[in-house]
Amino acid sequence: MCADCGCSITGTTLGTDHHEHSHSHQTAHEALHHNPQLNDIKTISVISKILDKNNHEARHNRNHFDAHNVLSINLMSSPGSGKTTLLEHLADLADFKFGVIEGDLETSRDADRIKAKGIPAFQIQTGSACHLDAFMVHKGLHDMPLNEIDVCFIENVGNLVCPASYDVGSHLNIVLVSIPEGSDKIEKYPVMFRQADLILITKMDLIEHFDYDLEHEKKEARKIKPGVDILELNIKDKTSIQRVIEWIEFKRKMRT
Repeated sequence: MCADCGCSITGTTLGTDHHEHSHSHQTAHEALHHNPQLNDIKTISVISKILDKNNHEARHNRNHFDAHNVLSINLMSSPGSGKTTLLEHLADLADFKFGVIEGDLETSRDADRIKAKGIPAFQIQTGSACHLDAFMVHKGLHDMPLNEIDVCFIENVGNLVCPASYDVGSHLNIVLVSIPEGSDKIEKYPVMFRQADLILITKMDLIEHFDYDLEHEKKEARKIKPGVDILELNIKDKTSIQRVIEWIEFKRKMRT
């Protein structure tokens, strides 16, 4: 479990610096199924309260986005897959206006890169927590000009495990997986890809340099989540970036 951030109860975090947060897609009974050592009434009660608090705050975040007609997208991946780079290119090519809530353990480097593109960004430094939760994201909402943007990206902490289990209040999840990571990540981290509305296979310009089975990865993704959208992304190719933009625009229109 997440020893650094305190996710010791069925993968449930008991707090960052001042908030309780939880794996939102897992009920108390499901948690016990995965860890029968916690099979007592008191533990069930504690887990349920923790889950309920994060889920309640996540719904509150979504209500904020809905009230301003803003589509919220949670970006998740391992470190270095290209989340921030994608956002930089969207700043150059997309017609919709967007802001970014950034999550990292330390530094404001990613937020600084986004701000340099003229995009509003708010950096959340999680310290030792390996994911964002709904309470952290809510703090960022107060620094987002929601009346001036169409989309709010939540760039989660680089991690293929915990971020998938925490509802942060987004409407959609995009998961990035890069060619250099190898063609086994979807099988190894199914929870992450089961939560995806769109899977971006990034750094396609490097595929000739790696033993990467592209069709195998797509097959595994759709085995885990049938019908999931998958796009190949070469950040040097504007056409492939445009496909991502078109996907987001389509989802925006679906909400109107």
